[in-house]
Amino acid sequence: MLLRQLEPRTARTTAEVIRFALWPLAVMTVLHRVFIKAVNGFVTDDYRPVYNASFQFLNGNPVYTANFDSVDPHYLYPPSGTLLIAPIAIIDYEKSRWLFILLNAVAILIAWYLLLKLFRYTVNSVAAPALLLAMFASETVINTLVFTNVNGCLLLGELIFLHLLLARRDLWAGAVLGLTIAVKPTLAPLLLIAAARGQWKVFLTGCGVPLALTAAAWPLMEDPEGFFTRVVPYLAETRDYFNSAISGNAAYYGLPQWLTVGIQAVMALLVLGSLWLLYRYYREDELFFVCTASGVLLTATFLLTSLGQMYYSMMLFPFLMTVVLRNSVLRNWPAWLAIFGFLSYDKWLSDRWQDVGRNLEYLRITFGWGLLLLVVFCVLGDRYLAARAAGTLEKGLDQDWMRTAPDPRGPVEPVGSTPKPPAAPGPAAANGTAAAIEPTPPAEVPAGHRP
Repeated sequence: MLLRQLEPRTARTTAEVIRFALWPLAVMTVLHRVFIKAVNGFVTDDYRPVYNASFQFLNGNPVYTANFDSVDPHYLYPPSGTLLIAPIAIIDYEKSRWLFILLNAVAILIAWYLLLKLFRYTVNSVAAPALLLAMFASETVINTLVFTNVNGCLLLGELIFLHLLLARRDLWAGAVLGLTIAVKPTLAPLLLIAAARGQWKVFLTGCGVPLALTAAAWPLMEDPEGFFTRVVPYLAETRDYFNSAISGNAAYYGLPQWLTVGIQAVMALLVLGSLWLLYRYYREDELFFVCTASGVLLTATFLLTSLGQMYYSMMLFPFLMTVVLRNSVLRNWPAWLAIFGFLSYDKWLSDRWQDVGRNLEYLRITFGWGLLLLVVFCVLGDRYLAARAAGTLEKGLDQDWMRTAPDPRGPVEPVGSTPKPPAAPGPAAANGTAAAIEPTPPAEVPAGHRP
């Protein structure tokens, strides 16, 4: 069998060759990121304040005692998050950190699998190693593991939520989203996606779970009110370090307030326009609508609120995966220039051109998020104007070729139906000209860190 893999007796298809080439690269990249780079750590340590706060909580001491005048990472989790994450301090710091790195790595791997399933690919498709390699080569995954942050678990929660939301299992979807909100409110904007789809039961558990956990944690903590009296006011402020939001970079570069607010207002109008077009014309295209609208909402949150960090971009993976859909808004080079800005691990600091390099490094995340939102608005706006000119708005914004072209992932079948067996390969496959991404049977649809 091994010799058969080394020297096949028949010609490999293009997809097989690419798949065989990508799997070793993907697996070795994952192992390096988890067991070498993450374990080595970095000067930035998001885990130490979380561990210390958990240790204090377990010993009945005050938790919210951070000095917010320093630039070191602070403990910012609410009482509900403190209750959930406290068990990490049962063992010593080093072993606890290693286990937390492993937990996030496993969560990211499960999220990778669920992302493939969401778009009807299997681990046998060339999309599997390509996506895995891309995820673990990105800044957001690398720094989540190196800084030992909880973002990997949040990504897993997001993918489970999207699966359950599309399957209309509303209470369970809300419960999963509520658990993530209980720790960090990063994914709270996704409640608006449920509202747009009329899935109001999501709010019962989505809001109920964090409230219940807060009520449970309150009598167990020495200073639960400290989160609201000290942490919340701090989070409402705009800091000029480790902050890639518009307000953060504006503060760093000393922009006048009127210009900062003006830029935010323009971007907010673009976001509202995009969301209206998506709601008005794409609600019935469930997978496209849910993933694209969630990506727009989350990107807007990172860009327009008081704090946006580069490694938050992990939550945009479902949106970026929509590129495989024939009506995706990401099938153009400006979109991927934007994505390079906030996903690339490259550093643009330059010894020769220090000012230029520093500006490129500090601004590329902000410009990347902003350009992505601009691209989405322009693509949807162009489709709207073209459909209005052609008098086809009642059919939606997609052009005819988007509606009639075969889906490269295979035909969509009703939820719960028995998948049809794949057809025998034709002459094109035998000649090695198969599509790069193979169709698969459908599943049930259901930081910027400045150095």
